[in-house]
Amino acid sequence: MSMLRPWRGRVWARGESPASVASVPNLISVARILLTPVFIVVLLADDGRLGLERVTAAVLFIMLIATDFVDGQIARGRNLVTDFGKLIDPIADKFITGSGFVMLGVLGELPWFVVVVILLREWGITVHRLVVSDRVVIPASFSGKAKTFAQAIALSMSLVPLWVWLGDWVHWANTVAMSVAFLLTLWSGLEYVWHWVRAGRAERNRG
Repeated sequence: MSMLRPWRGRVWARGESPASVASVPNLISVARILLTPVFIVVLLADDGRLGLERVTAAVLFIMLIATDFVDGQIARGRNLVTDFGKLIDPIADKFITGSGFVMLGVLGELPWFVVVVILLREWGITVHRLVVSDRVVIPASFSGKAKTFAQAIALSMSLVPLWVWLGDWVHWANTVAMSVAFLLTLWSGLEYVWHWVRAGRAERNRG
């Protein structure tokens, strides 16, 4: 069976265990975190003018969101899944999306109660999943994946100022997209809690 040769500290090695912490997927996750403050600064620099800075910030945000799929595919496809990656990847995701929601709140384009509810759900479940991962494994659900996709679409639509060129109907489309993302966030959170309760009961019964 063919094997890929190690390259620069096994960054691209396939089939070796353990994979290097300095693997491509982990480096991408770290880069995503480091670039998120750049997105925030550029967005603030626009100062509500809806000009080049706003478009640049939106494009950067979309790139940061899209690379989540890239690092995951590389990690799984080249057997580069590491404990560090399992920790840093969800943190990067929540840092990026959380920054997007917070900035929309700061700009007055998203109600703060929506921002707070989403952040509590996202970070609460992320921390809980990491804490209990050695005892109870809660598999990713369809609702969780749908929530992630809906958030990415809603945030991207809200950050790109399409209404400047296409008209006010874009605000309606953005509201619908954000409402769907908000409802899926709540639904997936409740579903996670339900699965955790059931898994805990099963674990106690086995004990």
